Amino acid sequence: MTIGRRSALTLPFLALGARGAAAQGNWPSRPVRFIVSFTPGGTTDIIARLLGATLTEVWGQSVVIENRPGAGGNIGSEHVARAAPDGYTLLVGSVGPLAVNQSLVKNMPYDTLRDFAPVTLLAGVPNILVVPAASPIRDVAGLVAEAKRRPGELSYGSTGVGTSAHLSGVMLDHMADVQTLHVPYRGAVALNDLMAGRVDFMFATIPSVMGHIRDGRLRPLAVSSTERSRSNPTVPTMVELGYPEFSASSWFGMVAPAGTPKPIIDRIVTDVHAALALPRNAENMISQGADPVGNGPEAFRAFLAQEITRWREIVRIAGALPE
Repeated sequence: MTIGRRSALTLPFLALGARGAAAQGNWPSRPVRFIVSFTPGGTTDIIARLLGATLTEVWGQSVVIENRPGAGGNIGSEHVARAAPDGYTLLVGSVGPLAVNQSLVKNMPYDTLRDFAPVTLLAGVPNILVVPAASPIRDVAGLVAEAKRRPGELSYGSTGVGTSAHLSGVMLDHMADVQTLHVPYRGAVALNDLMAGRVDFMFATIPSVMGHIRDGRLRPLAVSSTERSRSNPTVPTMVELGYPEFSASSWFGMVAPAGTPKPIIDRIVTDVHAALALPRNAENMISQGADPVGNGPEAFRAFLAQEITRWREIVRIAGALPE
């Protein structure tokens, strides 16, 4: 998957909050909650807090980041799907709970296209295959060789069942013809066990591990996007390493409960796009491996429908079964 950067993200900072004041009445007249379906410290949380800090200034109301992890992101996502459609509860979500889980998880408690009002795509983020610095594994070929030598023993962590981190591991098993052990965690705590050597490898989102790569605690082996990451240009892609069909990038977007009034959605879109375009925010995201995007509600709805279909096919090809 390739997510293009949006040229409209050149809106000046002065445009923040300037549009639609009359149509919105006094919105927001109280704090706005950004629900994050994973634990603090992960990429979803990083993006939510970065935007929340800017929008608190713009809206004159606190943006409260509320972490509701569990069930591969479904717990927090369902909370937003059932929330009042008044613009005060928004989901900063990701590919797992908004797209992958629709085909991977049994008895889904919500339908992405029915129960949410799309707001905007926020960022595209490649996954990066990392091992602990103390690991003897130096490259993907060595990882595959070790997995073949010890079938079912080499373990990988993920931020939950159905996340792109999980399915990237499934894809590796399928394409390299190996068998590894999936160990799901409740969000970013997976990294603690990875660095401690309790799991052997992980496909993590780049922003969540950039600091650990820089300080030498994790070793990058490959990225799962079809192109090299701008933040880690020396790290090869899985495609370059002989896996031409390997593509499992993450993305992050914002949705509201279905039925949220269009004038409020439009106000949020305008202000979020301008926040993404601020040089300090854009540079911060890019330096951590996230590529700011931004699009409109209809374009994001079409993107969601496309991604749900695409991941359903990946799940089928990879032979991943609901857990």
